[in-house]
Amino acid sequence: MSKVDILIPTYNRASALAVTLTSLIAQTFQNFNVIISDQTDDPNTIASNLVQTPIRVLRSHNHKVQIHHHLPRRGLAEQRQFLLDQATAPYVLFIDDDLILEPFVIEQFVNAIEQENCGFVGSGLIGLSFAQDIRPHEQAIEFWTTPVRPEKLKPGMPQWERWKLHNAANLYHIQRSHNITPDHPRKYKIAWIGGCVMYNMEKLREVGGFNFWKDLPENHCGEDVFVQQRVMAKYGGCGVLPSGAYHQELPTTVVDRTYNAPVLLSVDESFSENPSRIEEDELSLTYDS
Repeated sequence: MSKVDILIPTYNRASALAVTLTSLIAQTFQNFNVIISDQTDDPNTIASNLVQTPIRVLRSHNHKVQIHHHLPRRGLAEQRQFLLDQATAPYVLFIDDDLILEPFVIEQFVNAIEQENCGFVGSGLIGLSFAQDIRPHEQAIEFWTTPVRPEKLKPGMPQWERWKLHNAANLYHIQRSHNITPDHPRKYKIAWIGGCVMYNMEKLREVGGFNFWKDLPENHCGEDVFVQQRVMAKYGGCGVLPSGAYHQELPTTVVDRTYNAPVLLSVDESFSENPSRIEEDELSLTYDS
């Protein structure tokens, strides 16, 4: 059995997915398998050589790669729960289908989550088109100087403002200014992490995973934020630098952000009735502001 199952939800992004898969081939940590949930209407898209070539290379390196054409679409949380239901490894790494990972990323995650015995660790994404856009007002970082501990965070709390660390290329500038390298990684406090997160699978399932998808409209967002709130409240979670996770900076496939899971749901309760439209999505990862 593999130590890590890499779970990739994808929709209508064959080219980006191919790049993401290619970046898995050279990982220094190799004890992983890959599970893909594709919700593209045409199954032939993912069957193209563009995607199948990196999959063949991964399989030649003894990684199992499962591909599920998972329809109908019932929202992001349901797709993530479907992936989680397929996993068997002690750790699951959810990555978006439009990333590039440096070779040290998975090994760094495994080391960190085993050192801390926490619920999750992750890399905030870097948009390198913003390498010259330095934002000191968004770069106040709190490093963990103790073992990672549970934190119960909600929108509106001062600690929630930590999400700004993951805008644009902020992490790129922080890790350079603090001389943080793969040989000397640092853990830091987060509000949530989007796009590249490793969970202890038992701890994720213990808080219910993404089963709250049944309590949300299909056109929701923030499902990963909400599940991290739950895991962090009980088991703790952290970000790890250097990031090593780069966003391909493609247009989002989640255009309708009307219903935001962390606003609609409670960490302690399942669902708030009569959800209303959220006019400002403060939880979306921003690369252009």
